[in-house]
Parts: sequence; structure tokens; C-alpha cells
Amino acid sequence: MARTVSIGNQDFESIQKNNYFYIDKTSLIKEWWERGDSVTLIARPRRFGKTLTISMLEQFFSNHYKGRGDLFKGLFIWEHEEYQKLQGTYPVISLSFANIKEMSYQGTKERIGQLISDLYSKYRTLLDSNQLDEVEKDYIKDVIRYQYQMPETIATMAIHKLSDFLCRHYGKKVIILLDEYDTPMQEAYVHGYWEEFVAFIRSLFHATFKTNPYLERAIMTGITRVSKESVFSDLNNLKVVTTTSNEYADSFGFTEKEVFCAMDEFGLSDQKEKVKLWYDGFTFGNISDIYNPWSIINFLDSKRLGLYWANTSSNSLVGKLIREGNADIKKSMEDLIEGKSLAVEIDEQIVFNQLDIDQTAIWSLLLASGYLKVKNYALDDIRGFFFMNWLKQTVRYCLCSKI
Repeated sequence: MARTVSIGNQDFESIQKNNYFYIDKTSLIKEWWERGDSVTLIARPRRFGKTLTISMLEQFFSNHYKGRGDLFKGLFIWEHEEYQKLQGTYPVISLSFANIKEMSYQGTKERIGQLISDLYSKYRTLLDSNQLDEVEKDYIKDVIRYQYQMPETIATMAIHKLSDFLCRHYGKKVIILLDEYDTPMQEAYVHGYWEEFVAFIRSLFHATFKTNPYLERAIMTGITRVSKESVFSDLNNLKVVTTTSNEYADSFGFTEKEVFCAMDEFGLSDQKEKVKLWYDGFTFGNISDIYNPWSIINFLDSKRLGLYWANTSSNSLVGKLIREGNADIKKSMEDLIEGKSLAVEIDEQIVFNQLDIDQTAIWSLLLASGYLKVKNYALDDIRGFFFMNWLKQTVRYCLCSKI
């Protein structure tokens, strides 16, 4: 009997406890741990399982889930005894910037302050810790009370300080998980407060991920790879994984084998060719034939083909760049929609304060956002060219459309 599809469920525990449809991606845990990178930034398009992955990682590593091996039994990671011993052994700080979509700098600061205040409330038990003095406990109380009125100097150091408190309380360095790290950055650019916001977020990231001796490891997920110079400053311990990287290539999205096995489970084997025509086309690293999970699970649930991924959200940043782009940009967009290919030089780093100047940055953003895919790559002297097209058609990286 086919498992139930739980649409929009991004909580790993809920999916496992209720035996909802799930494709095993726990191999990411082993790959990440054995790579040993201090801070890993993974960029993937929307609706590719980033939030569910963060939930999986939290529930595997967090000591709040100690003894919850039942969530991982039967999955790839539980076949390795050394990882069974690792489950539930670390203090974990997990947070998401997914809902920080404010139209002003002040609003964004307030939302981040509230997020940090809620995070501290989650660890209110530190107020009973013998490892913290009364001044430190008063600091925790203040952060909880600040909510929307948190001073910048407190907000930018708060995760660093919480790492210190948890490390001393549990006697072990912390793992930090940050989902959708770039959402407020895109909003800051679209609504015109990028220059104000970048100083704040640079200070927060520097204290959290660079000058944090209490950090064991960290993962950040997002859609774009924001340039190191604009946000990450001297964060030289950052491992960046984009859609063209080979690391974790099959950890986000479904492979064709996984999709076809799921279709067999749901009695849809006779529609494999149609599903391939509609949803195949994403390429991550050296792995092609990657399917968007949101499209597939909705198809399995409704048993009807539809534009599920395309209708999930608008992309205000992409829309802004296309509207304000020159005639060449608009002509290239028309060519892509008609199924033609585009050969462009791509810099996968997004420099927000240069998007108005560098017209070609739109292709980097469309590639990162999942609207275009790489068909092949070629070197011309010292430059690399991507051949791309509009997924289902196709940057000399060859970009192609995926819709």
C-alpha cells in the first residue's frame, strides 16, 4: 500500500512518526560530517527540500533528540554504527530567516530581534545552569525581554553568546543551522535598504560563524550565493556549494530512479514518460535528471500533471531585474522562452549592490533560482562559459528553461 503524501510537511519527526512518503536523503549527514568543513553554505532553488533537510539535521544531531534513533531506523544513516552513536549528542542552534520579508530596514531588524528572542526562550533552562553566573543569566533574561526592541549590538552578538552558554552548559561545542539565510538580503535589495542592512548582517555572520570558538560546525542554506566581499567579509572558513558543485549533488531533489520507484509505489508506472517530459531537467554538479520534489509529491498526491513548482511563489528580485533590464536582456528572455539556448559568462556570486550595474547578473540569479539550467560548460582562453536554456529547452554554461 502506498504511503500517504503529506503536502508541505517540513518536519522530519512528523514525517517519520506517521510514515508519510519520504525519500531517504540521510546520506547527506555522512557526507557532511566526513568532509569536516567548518561552515557550509548550500545554495538550491526554492522547494528543493532545504527546510526539511535542516529539520533532519537538527533531529539527528541535537541532544534535545537524544535517544530518538527510531526516527532514523531503516534509513541509510542508521546502517552505520558509528553514526548511531553520534545521534543526539550535540547542542544545536537552529533558526530560519524564511519569514523575514520586511519592506524596511527597521522592520527587518525587529523581526531578527524577535527571532533571536524566541531562540533564547527555547533555551530558558540555561537560567538554572551552574556553569553560568548571575550576570550571564541576566543577559539571557534581557534578550528574551527585548523582542522587537533589541539593540543592534546585542542582536549581532546574541548567537555567539548563546553558543558560549550552551558550550559551557553541555561541555560540547555547538552546531548551528541557518535556513534561508539570504531571504532578508533579497528583500533589502528589492526595497532599497541594502546598504543599511549589509553592515548589520555582516556583523551578525562574522560573530556567529567566524570569531566563534564555541562553534563545532555550521550549515547555511539559501537560494543564492551572496558574494563573500559584500556579506561574509573575512569568513575564510566557508565552503560554498552551488548548483554547479559536485558536493551533495543528489541530496536535494529526487533522482530519476527515486521518482520512478515512487511512481511504482503509487501505481503510476504507466506515466513515467509524461512525468519525465514535464519535470525532468534540473542538473546539480555532474548529476543530471534531477526532479523538483514539490512537483513530484504533488503529482503523486493528485495523480495529475500540473505546474506545481512554477505556481509556488513569485520572485520579486527576478521580476525587478527583468523589468529594469535593457533591451538585450529582454530579447534573450524571449529567446529562452522560445526554446533557444544562451551562452554567457557566469559569476555565481551575487553582488546585490552591483545588480543595477551588471546586467548579466540576471543569468546568475535565474540559474540559482531554478529557472535556468546548465546544459554544458566550455573554457574559452581563461574564461568559462555556461550554456543554458529555459528548463525543458535549455549557459557556451548553456542555460535552459525548467518550466
